[in-house]
Amino acid sequence: MNTGPLDRPAPSSGDHPTPPPGCPAHHAGAAVPLHDKAFSADPRAVYEHLRRQGVAGPVELAPGVDAMLVTDHAAALRVLHSPELFAKDPRRWLALADGTVPADSPVVPMMMYRPNCLFSDGAEHLRLRQAVTDSLDRIDPYQLRRFVERSSDYLVDQWAQTGSVDLLNSYAKTLPLLVFSELFGSPPELGDRLVAGIAGIFDAVGDAEAANAMLTGALVELVALKREQPGSDVTSWLMAHPNRLNDEEMIHQLVMLMSAGTEPQRNLIANGLRLILSDERFSVSLFGGGASVEDALDEVLWTDPPMANYAVHYPVRDVDLAGVTLRRGTPVVISFAATNSDPALFANGRRPSNRSHLAWSAGPHACPAKDSAWLIATAAIEKLLNRLPDLELAVPVAELDWRPGPFNRALTALPARFTPSLPRTAPRPADQAPARSATPPERPDPGARKGGVWSSFLNWWRGQ
Repeated sequence: MNTGPLDRPAPSSGDHPTPPPGCPAHHAGAAVPLHDKAFSADPRAVYEHLRRQGVAGPVELAPGVDAMLVTDHAAALRVLHSPELFAKDPRRWLALADGTVPADSPVVPMMMYRPNCLFSDGAEHLRLRQAVTDSLDRIDPYQLRRFVERSSDYLVDQWAQTGSVDLLNSYAKTLPLLVFSELFGSPPELGDRLVAGIAGIFDAVGDAEAANAMLTGALVELVALKREQPGSDVTSWLMAHPNRLNDEEMIHQLVMLMSAGTEPQRNLIANGLRLILSDERFSVSLFGGGASVEDALDEVLWTDPPMANYAVHYPVRDVDLAGVTLRRGTPVVISFAATNSDPALFANGRRPSNRSHLAWSAGPHACPAKDSAWLIATAAIEKLLNRLPDLELAVPVAELDWRPGPFNRALTALPARFTPSLPRTAPRPADQAPARSATPPERPDPGARKGGVWSSFLNWWRGQ
């Protein structure tokens, strides 16, 4: 069990700025809302206020949903590395179990129990996690990069002649959906429904329940299809794993992987582009042979990680965390954004190595797909900048709007402009699925429906 750094006194109030006027954080001990525009506009002020209260402070994730937010780097590591004290199974969440938190609260879908490796502990977690990790490890990074680059070409071709684009909604949002449809071996019609279902859930517009039903139904059909016709894809590898996942477990692992691989991925791409197009350290030196896209993404993972606050844990008993009491069954949320800016990390005036940030979490539940996520973001940004070398923001960076919400650090839009250009000729590869297996990748029926983004992409891919 970690000790030592956890026992240092909290920084004095004189070391930090005060929260904005009118912010509930002015009231010591009050739960600070993380779901409103005030927080999304200036989260750092809230983190600094909470840091004055100790290594963790009270927050409100949604109206009536209380939690403790860990803002101290060393304290976060203790939580993340102490599964005997801090469980991941949300069935320990007392306020949800007794009805204090209603089941229809907007944050419940991100926190409720599902039989996947994210929300399990002990032997069950190890069994599911091993199947997921082994399956992801079979992805061929070279073919994955080629697929990302061709997906990028397809998306850019949709608006290359216009001279303007919303890089979030027309690029960063859609590219991960195409990539994950390919990785999981989705045929056209199922792929269209997966894309629409995931987008509907995360966009929180329209009928989220219908979007969830669409996603679930498509996954049920995908699992059934792969039971009969396994291919060279993550779904088939997961299904064939020696740990023998049943259909329900398959569906829940796929929901977790697709959710974790789309929303955070689009935020990483968009936040990286925002930094490159607005910060001279990157916008000038990147094209002058200095800083790289990797440098910009490292900076984003430190300062604006795509999942700002998550890794929810539940104390199995009352725990004293460096003087802060964490009550049994109360959600304990790790602030990756706040812990990355912990003053203790900069004691010598310099940032520690890039491996010290917590954007990928840590411990037994650290992100199993960080290598693929990093590759996708890097390839997507590099390819875009190569296609559109004079790309620039269409509005001042200060006018960009951040989406409210307790978990993500996400823009609502990223408008940009560039010199219009003609689309490129569609490629016709027949064997570029991002997989290490020697089995030829499945290719969908050319006569498939063309109405969805995945079907349209596949038709473009084949040159139809």
